Amino acid sequence: MSKSLFSETPLSTAILENLSSLGYETMTDIQAQTLPLILDGKDVIGQGKTGSGKTAAFSLGILHNLNVDRFRVQAIVVCPTRELADQVAVEIRKLARAIHNIKVLTLCGGAPMGPQIGSLEHGAHIVVGTPGRIEEHLVKGRLSLDEVNTFVLDEADRMLEMGFEDSIQCIVEHCPAQRQNLLFSATYPQGIEKLCQHIMKAPEKVVVESKHDANSIEQYFYEVESNEERIDAVHRLLLQHQPSSAVVFCNTKAECQTVSDHLMKLGFDVAALHGDLEQKDRDRTLVRFANKSITILLATDVAARGIDVDHVDMVINYHIAHDPEVHVHRIGRTGRAGNKGVACSIMSYKESHKVNTLEDYLDFTIEPSDLPKDDVFSNSVMKAPMITLQIDGGKKAKLRPGDILGALTADGKLTGTQIGKIKVTAMTSFVAVERKVANIALQIMGDGKMKGRSFRTRKVLN
Repeated sequence: MSKSLFSETPLSTAILENLSSLGYETMTDIQAQTLPLILDGKDVIGQGKTGSGKTAAFSLGILHNLNVDRFRVQAIVVCPTRELADQVAVEIRKLARAIHNIKVLTLCGGAPMGPQIGSLEHGAHIVVGTPGRIEEHLVKGRLSLDEVNTFVLDEADRMLEMGFEDSIQCIVEHCPAQRQNLLFSATYPQGIEKLCQHIMKAPEKVVVESKHDANSIEQYFYEVESNEERIDAVHRLLLQHQPSSAVVFCNTKAECQTVSDHLMKLGFDVAALHGDLEQKDRDRTLVRFANKSITILLATDVAARGIDVDHVDMVINYHIAHDPEVHVHRIGRTGRAGNKGVACSIMSYKESHKVNTLEDYLDFTIEPSDLPKDDVFSNSVMKAPMITLQIDGGKKAKLRPGDILGALTADGKLTGTQIGKIKVTAMTSFVAVERKVANIALQIMGDGKMKGRSFRTRKVLN
């Protein structure tokens, strides 16, 4: 079957040349099926798993519709979480590199209001944000959507789960009646169909199968009788598989925190990601997981949206997911891009109805495996290979990743290979260094200067 090429679409020459420079030649399945419809001006519902290329599909549609000479908000992308909104904004900017003077603005809850108000006063072409914060700016009259031609809902299923339907309706009411509507989602619960009837006109629906290659993901199911056995099962599985990067999915925020606290006492480098965390703590947790300073992340399904990690070795379902599509979405975090992955699901007799539904959806019989024996406890806990240093200075202080790398390697005590990912935010920077040289790196940053200034630096350990 021949692959669909971006060069065969009516995208501008500048955009196509930029896509080529980024290595984007052939389309993913969801791009091949949705992009022609989007470029033809149709309303589109796209369903596909995370990592399938949905963001590029709607971003290219936005850029195709954009009149950069008209300095007004012409497109709005609504996302459930700040992390996902930030990722979408980065992708749009990357795809728009060939378009001069384009401005993409993020408006998210958990971020300071003042800088957003200032940015709105200067205007933008594209707004990406979370429903509540966008609604707040609209109600206060700081944001005008009068010239929006493209309205996008990304991860719509999670926005409904989080109770954002009223905010979405408010945003829609501020948009012109004549516009293109694009809705993308990993799953398609009943509430989305109702939402689509209100905001979309004769949408074309595209579904890309979420099934995963059995050769890339090894699935196992384990039966337990109590919560004590459930936590013990997680402990045994982590010791057996020794993942360098694992996500444990829990159905509730309380479970996330309880299991995280338990594993931390056992010596694992672990953190929880859920809706009760302050934004700064969520950001710090995501940075540490992405840069290999945390080996295990406990997460709810909503909080896990927006995790941007190259490869996850292992996924553990602490409980069977309520929806079989969510199960497939969870395990799809591992076994990506040709890598092998392991997915372990823990179940009890109380969850038999969910197991039966999952069997029907996956079209195979679930047979419980034996949990690892007691001899697994002779295995040592796998520690994270990196430690994260937090620097109290960021883009506002004119810091760049190169400044941080240069400061750490200038005197020859550390080499570039001992430095991991560097992330610079507005006020703070994070750098991962090999665990064995963390104290040396901390001393170098404490004694040295960047941009002629000293910056307070400390280890992020919890």
